[in-house]
Amino acid sequence: MKRVESFQIVLHCETYGGMIMAEISRKDSKGRKLHTGETQRKEDGMYLYRYTDVYTGKRKSVYANDLPELRRKEKAIARDIDDNILTDVAAKNLTLNTLFEKYLSISVLDEGTKSSYKNMWNIHVRDVIGNIKVVNLRASHIMSIYSDMSKKKYAQNTIKYIHMLIYPTLEMAVDDDIIRKNPSKNALLSEYGEEPKEKDALSVSEQERLLEFMSNSNIYRKYIPLMTIMTETALRCGELIGLTFNDVDFENKELHIDHQLTYKNYKDGNGCVFRIKKPKSKAGVRVIPLTDRACTAFKEQRKQNFQAGIFCTFELDGITDFVFLTKNGRPMMPNALNNVMYNIVRSYNRSTNSEATIEQFSSHVIRHTGCTNMARVGINVKATQYVMGHAHSDVTMDVYNHLNNKTDVKQEFSKFEENGTKMVQ
Repeated sequence: MKRVESFQIVLHCETYGGMIMAEISRKDSKGRKLHTGETQRKEDGMYLYRYTDVYTGKRKSVYANDLPELRRKEKAIARDIDDNILTDVAAKNLTLNTLFEKYLSISVLDEGTKSSYKNMWNIHVRDVIGNIKVVNLRASHIMSIYSDMSKKKYAQNTIKYIHMLIYPTLEMAVDDDIIRKNPSKNALLSEYGEEPKEKDALSVSEQERLLEFMSNSNIYRKYIPLMTIMTETALRCGELIGLTFNDVDFENKELHIDHQLTYKNYKDGNGCVFRIKKPKSKAGVRVIPLTDRACTAFKEQRKQNFQAGIFCTFELDGITDFVFLTKNGRPMMPNALNNVMYNIVRSYNRSTNSEATIEQFSSHVIRHTGCTNMARVGINVKATQYVMGHAHSDVTMDVYNHLNNKTDVKQEFSKFEENGTKMVQ
């Protein structure tokens, strides 16, 4: 018997229709029969399996040190082919980082949002599991990130934010037939992260005390129009600092919201810059009715700007004549707005007794307060939802309505007592 490379050729002859047929049986160096597509190299004994990629039609090869290992790889390839999973080397070597970059490149997102996503990814994912091949990624890898963030006292919402980056990225890999299932699907457990701290609205008493303090202060009196507009309109921070006097219709007592102003580093080499953005959702484009108090506050703010010799010197995307300006005529930045809130409360607390102090708050708490004030006077929740620019009313009800303190509850029950139907005796 003549050896060809490391194979044995055995002829099995039989008669079929008067003809002699021959079947070739190939074996490896240990005498084991090789299947179709399998070979063993003579020079190093390495096993090789060749097959045709169903997507490209090209011949591909996989290698193994022994036959059982090769058979396991063959079985995996056969399963991938049956399930229409990509078998090419590029797909198998694709890392989570590369996949995320692809996901961002095809997502319909503005550059500011993409910059925020990249920043969070770089902090929490890139060097932790980002270099793992997607085909090797398991739920435990992802859960380890969430668990570590929990141990570091990250909030639940922050962990959910990371999950909402990982999940759609891997879902794209499922849709592209790179993996069968999304390993992050059930990785986010309810116990991960710190419970979110409730963002309380200011009580009526707190608002009254702050207003009185500001009215009597030579330093903080100038911020009364700002605080009034914030509480009367319940605008988001970006919407507030992006307001222009062109958005205010004094005749019809309306405020037109169709943009917001952001200030951040967009990673384009220009550092932190202002940018005009569309509202967060379609519901964010709205026309808000203005109270007489709000209209007066806008007029007072314009008067203050003029008297201080502050004129808007800033224009962005054709938008100018901003309402709230710094000394150099540029729009107020978000952190500057929050610093105003901080300084007012700090100074107020220093001037009062310990029982009447107010907890420090941000501009977002004033948005909560404005919404809660609407609820306090009985404005319909759908109308409040519209003013707030919420896409869903449950956000208006569950997040921004803070009628959950003793004073507000007693006031609501007094309405029930005055207007409720008496039971028939």
